[in-house]
Amino acid sequence: MEESRTLRVNGEQRSLGEVDPATPLLWVLRDHLNLVGAKFGCGIGQCGACTVLVDGQAVRSCSLPVGTLEGRAITTIEGLAAEDGTLHPLQEAWIDLDVAQCGYCQAGQIMSAAALLERSPEPSDANIDDALSGNLCRCGTYLRIRRAIQRAAARTNEGGEA
Repeated sequence: MEESRTLRVNGEQRSLGEVDPATPLLWVLRDHLNLVGAKFGCGIGQCGACTVLVDGQAVRSCSLPVGTLEGRAITTIEGLAAEDGTLHPLQEAWIDLDVAQCGYCQAGQIMSAAALLERSPEPSDANIDDALSGNLCRCGTYLRIRRAIQRAAARTNEGGEA
């Protein structure tokens, strides 16, 4: 049964119109709100290409029913930068270190990294590897991803550069 819904996405209340509560968040973001940064990869929550933040936690939007999200704060890659357009330190580090190759998984990688830095501002290599273990990169840029997270953490914590 479809119901009219609103969601808090990237700091704004967004009206979705009639949406089946079982519809995965990924399709609501992409098809109803035109937020296409989260990608469809596997459809079963295994690859991480669809990762977004819900109440600051990294979640797989392809397997999360929209009906469970009323009143929760959803952040997509489009909402990670500051309102004035200043990039998040992770986005800056990704650019500085030329992390992406094909780029398909990178929004999910960044969102998982953002959740990690919120709970662990000075992550070890093991913390990074563990937090991003469910995010697959077919191009194999894992070492650059780790360096970018370290750089973002250093900039955030000390104003320095990793």
